[in-house]
Amino acid sequence: MTNERKLHRKKMRKKKRRRRLAFGCLLLFLVLAASGLGYASFLMHKMKTAMNEAYEEIGTKETMGDHLDPKKDSFTVLFIGIDDSKTRNFQSDTRSDALILAAFNADTQSVKMVSIPRDSYVYIPCEDQYDKITHAHAYGGTKCTIESVEHLFDVPIDYYVKMNFYAFIDVVDALGGIEVEVPYDIREKDAEDHRNAIVLKKGYQHLNGEEALALARTRKKDNDIERGKRQQQILQAILKKASHAGSISKYDDVIEAIGNNMKTNFTFDDIKALIYYVSTGNPLQTESLVLQGTDDNDGVYYYRLDEESVQEVSDALRSQLHASAEQQRNEERN
Repeated sequence: MTNERKLHRKKMRKKKRRRRLAFGCLLLFLVLAASGLGYASFLMHKMKTAMNEAYEEIGTKETMGDHLDPKKDSFTVLFIGIDDSKTRNFQSDTRSDALILAAFNADTQSVKMVSIPRDSYVYIPCEDQYDKITHAHAYGGTKCTIESVEHLFDVPIDYYVKMNFYAFIDVVDALGGIEVEVPYDIREKDAEDHRNAIVLKKGYQHLNGEEALALARTRKKDNDIERGKRQQQILQAILKKASHAGSISKYDDVIEAIGNNMKTNFTFDDIKALIYYVSTGNPLQTESLVLQGTDDNDGVYYYRLDEESVQEVSDALRSQLHASAEQQRNEERN
């Protein structure tokens, strides 16, 4: 990273902190709900223990200060779903299977998020070369993945949440499954790579953890863009289920699933601070951004991102981090 880039990053951080991703929001719902429960102290203690076990700092918050103030600060979170399981031996050089970057604005009570196709051909700083962004994690883990996304959008990443297959499956199962639209008939591998182990029919239906994972992973009949949209829809379905009053009794299992299979630089205090986003009574406004590109297959398949589209997404993310509520209203009217 150049000195100019470092200065730009520090300048942006001093102006505003930023934040988050869907599983961070899931933790937020758990904390909020726990505050009104008879066994609140038990859940809060368990969550604190889980967050301490999951915590892993990689230097993304060095200029942010000690505590997040979601009433004033905006921030980003990168969700990293890694292509890992027992069958794959939890190797350190595993690839990322899903990347979603979200930018939250406290003033406008809104979030903008973008899914990054796993085969996107981008610059990988830790290797000083261009390659598929999915390979960044194999080259240099979380840090290299974050640096690659920062370089792509010119937006500092403040927080990350990294989960493997089992975290995803266990969270969905702990919530009793989710309801989501399956766009077409699917035959897909399960988490242990058994071929055609998961069979889904087209239509809106109830999915368990393995089925939801299969829907999130498949791309046999469409492409990475549609795959990214499905992943966002699944995350929204998880949030909807987690916020339902009937899910309160299941939070114990959800917390355990998260703690066992997640790494993040969110602290327990950070998560508690996020209560602001659901305590105002106003719905969180969400917008999905889409990266345009073209398929490139000259022996090896790549997704070539359209430079103009990358710039538009970058501008939208940076505007989101600094926009006021008045500015957003004016943009909507125009």
